[in-house]
Amino acid sequence: MTQYHQITVLGGGSFGTTIANIMADNGHRVCLWLRNQARADEINCDHVNSAYLPDYHLNHALKASTDLKAAVTGCDIIFMAVPSKSSRAVAAEVSAYLADNVIVVSTTKGIEHDSFKMMSEVLAEEIPGARIGVLSGPNLASEIAAKQLTATVIASCDEDLNTTIQALLHSGTFRVYASADVLGVELGGALKNVYAIMAGMAAAMGIGQNTISMLMTRSLAEMSRFAVQKGADPMTFLGLSGVGDLIATCMSPLSRNYQVGFELGNGKELEDIIADLGQVAEGVNTLQILKRQADELGVYMPLVNGLYDIIYTPKSITEVIGSLMFAEQSRDVEFTIK
Repeated sequence: MTQYHQITVLGGGSFGTTIANIMADNGHRVCLWLRNQARADEINCDHVNSAYLPDYHLNHALKASTDLKAAVTGCDIIFMAVPSKSSRAVAAEVSAYLADNVIVVSTTKGIEHDSFKMMSEVLAEEIPGARIGVLSGPNLASEIAAKQLTATVIASCDEDLNTTIQALLHSGTFRVYASADVLGVELGGALKNVYAIMAGMAAAMGIGQNTISMLMTRSLAEMSRFAVQKGADPMTFLGLSGVGDLIATCMSPLSRNYQVGFELGNGKELEDIIADLGQVAEGVNTLQILKRQADELGVYMPLVNGLYDIIYTPKSITEVIGSLMFAEQSRDVEFTIK
């Protein structure tokens, strides 16, 4: 027998709107909280989010609100779909209105700037009575909204939470797999954004497919090397939240981080790109944090260092790629099953 839930999605961007609509289609009571009253009125009256998903009609049962207390009171499941820089403040504000043991799932693919804490850690600190999960994978929102076949990963050590979220979001076009490696799933979602910027730059410059393949493969090696140093399972990076998300983000012009890189490759200034984009590209912030952490931990990350130099010093992408050819030669695959 299907168990129906009262759910709030915090954040009315493309992904928050998309998953809210899936759950409304599945018969659950869903409220989408956002800050813009005109956009909330548009969702409630016209059943469309023209700013983020202009081509897709939303379920009439999906309700939008700008009243945070009213939106979350009585909910048993919360999805956090706000940018990483806003996550702590929103979590702290919402905590007072939530019951103990509420399920809170982060969909944010970013890292807190000053602390290098993952979003699950931020939520655990600000909502200590909650059951925490993380949702991540190769999930371009417009493709999900268009009902193209897609899969994602729910990560938590709470098996009942994983089962609940799998049932909540499952549809004929959207499948949810489970993982217990919360850190690995979060790092996969956050770190791949950095490499998507480089992939976009490479595409803008017409770099060949052999080179793109090398960049993506070495990106995966860097991601897993760093994640293992932080305590994640390297095998997680062979799944949807690792290599799957990396491929989708590095190959698709729909990716905001790819778009940033593509415009950088065409010579546009970073500040102008971000202003024109109108949405958060988490990879720009993650790059600075990751560079600092990698230096502190002594993790070898030549692509991260190279991209940092491209954006913040006069180096070109061809110089960075060229430097890979003369870097210290090492093993192709660093982690093996024994």
